[in-house]
Amino acid sequence: MTFDQSGVRSFRMELASSLQAHWKLYLFEGIVLIILGIAAILIPQIATLTVELFIGWLLLFSGIAGLFTTFSIRPMPGFWWSLFSALIGIAAGLMLLFWPISGVISLTLVLIAFFILEGIASILFALEHRAELPGSWWAMLLSGIVDLVLAGLIFFGLPSSAGWAIGLLVGINLIFGGCALSAMALQARNIDTRA
Repeated sequence: MTFDQSGVRSFRMELASSLQAHWKLYLFEGIVLIILGIAAILIPQIATLTVELFIGWLLLFSGIAGLFTTFSIRPMPGFWWSLFSALIGIAAGLMLLFWPISGVISLTLVLIAFFILEGIASILFALEHRAELPGSWWAMLLSGIVDLVLAGLIFFGLPSSAGWAIGLLVGINLIFGGCALSAMALQARNIDTRA
């Protein structure tokens, strides 16, 4: 038991020392993320297209890797399913790369479905746990309603909303991630590693 506690304490000390020593790098990364997030929000169409093309390349390369692996282990059970999966990845990647506008609309539809499911799940969670969370269940309920409103706004704005929705959300995510990283860096600069 003491060994585990001393190991955890040692790990924490090493982590604190590393954070304190490199806080400027973390701050720099946080500032870069904030700038990229602002750019994505100001020009969401370019950010949306960039995300779509990135996903296209990921699917294409994962499909090619899957195809290589499938043929490398051909006598294995499930060969045809693996082959089918690899070909689907390649086809989806090529479609996103050669027809980016269709890809943007498809990804936006996936985003709408995510917001709807997330909204319903949050609302049901809030209603089910009203008794256990008397002071804060309404925040989860509100979060679910906001998710459904966002889904509606994006859906009823199609096809024009497809051009900005993904880029805007990526921008917001980058800003929040950058702020969190910057706050951590500023806190890490004052860590006392002697404790």
